Amino acid sequence: MAHPVQVRPISNDEGHRLLRVVRRGTGSVVTWRRAQMVLLSAQRMPVAKIAEVTFTSTDRVRDVIHNFNTDGFDSLQPRYAGGRPPKFDLTQRAAIKQIALSRPADHDLPFSTWSLSKLADFLVAEGVVDDISHEGLRALLRDEDVSFQAVKTYKASTDPDYDAKTRRVWQLYSIADGLVQPGPDDPSVVLCVDEFGPLNLQPHPGRQWAPMARGRGDPAAPRRRRRRATYTRPHGVRHLFAGLDLARDRLYGHVTRRKGRTQFLTFCRYLRSLYPPDVRIAIVCDNFSPHLSTRTDSRVGT
Repeated sequence: MAHPVQVRPISNDEGHRLLRVVRRGTGSVVTWRRAQMVLLSAQRMPVAKIAEVTFTSTDRVRDVIHNFNTDGFDSLQPRYAGGRPPKFDLTQRAAIKQIALSRPADHDLPFSTWSLSKLADFLVAEGVVDDISHEGLRALLRDEDVSFQAVKTYKASTDPDYDAKTRRVWQLYSIADGLVQPGPDDPSVVLCVDEFGPLNLQPHPGRQWAPMARGRGDPAAPRRRRRRATYTRPHGVRHLFAGLDLARDRLYGHVTRRKGRTQFLTFCRYLRSLYPPDVRIAIVCDNFSPHLSTRTDSRVGT
């Protein structure tokens, strides 16, 4: 005949220690609940009754009693583990995000929009991941700030190298964010350069205290002071050249009278002087005409 599960005989010191844990109720709730089970078992309460009092199962009560008989008070402390390690590393997550943001036509696929099932099948076929569920893919994209949104109209670029340039820019952004290790020919510093202008001071209407209107008023004595509008620029306007270092999150700028090729090259030389000569930098800019004509300038090295 099997004997009922009971806690081993406990000493007075152990009993007082269990009482302190139960009465104080401080610390972990798991420790308090386990100490309560052991104390009730020490009072010869059967397992079924302990399970009813502590609102748990009889198997759980038996496990707590057996563990206490083996390990003592160490078994009352919860052993929290770190959880399952991440299934996908940063490189895989960056590749999944890049493919999800691309167009299926870029991969010679006969559909226009990624669905979770099509994207998951493509990731497995390309060897990006060994296996991924639809819900896991949706959760991963949500963590990467990618959601399924409505498609709006846009004007397509006439540049025949648009797709290659776009992929290169995304690769540079990944290098700057530390998601991808730079290759032997890749830059270690990525700068985004753009212009803003013309900059000029313009008067803006404000508010002030003034007498209330009575009748038609006198044009020769207006009730409110007026601010003169400036429509002429006798001293010209200014333009801003700005460059953002993506890794350092630092902004550099020059204010110039013009924003032509010469000023753009001057600003690029300034950005080049901020880093050692052996550090290769990349400059991401739009198709503004001074940028396009810079490549044909004899002052630019190859």
